[in-house]
Amino acid sequence: MTVKLLLLKSGEDVIADVQEMVSSEKNVIGYFLTKPCVVKMRHNNVTSEESETEHKAEFQVSLHPWMPLAKEKMIPLTTEWVVTMVTPIQKLYEMYIEDVLNYGKDNQDSITNEQSDSDNSD
Repeated sequence: MTVKLLLLKSGEDVIADVQEMVSSEKNVIGYFLTKPCVVKMRHNNVTSEESETEHKAEFQVSLHPWMPLAKEKMIPLTTEWVVTMVTPIQKLYEMYIEDVLNYGKDNQDSITNEQSDSDNSD
């Protein structure tokens, strides 16, 4: 798994598990994005409790599915649309892994166990 943050020509920041799309001549012609999400960052000005004149810059980051109505699990993207690709900061990486890639995995086990327990009670 290779989680990368991509800046697209459209101006969108997209985080995804990325695999290279290679031609028969071994040239990278694009990328396959698994569970891509648009990264949205909103600037919040927070007033400090000590002084109302001091402002601390804080950012709120949210992830939204990119192409949420696509049937494909791996979405192809040509290299022409990628401006740059970088490694995301640790907090964003962890947020993506926990909230997107692992979403429901821990919960699914407990749901299955609860259902099987209720089936046995009859």
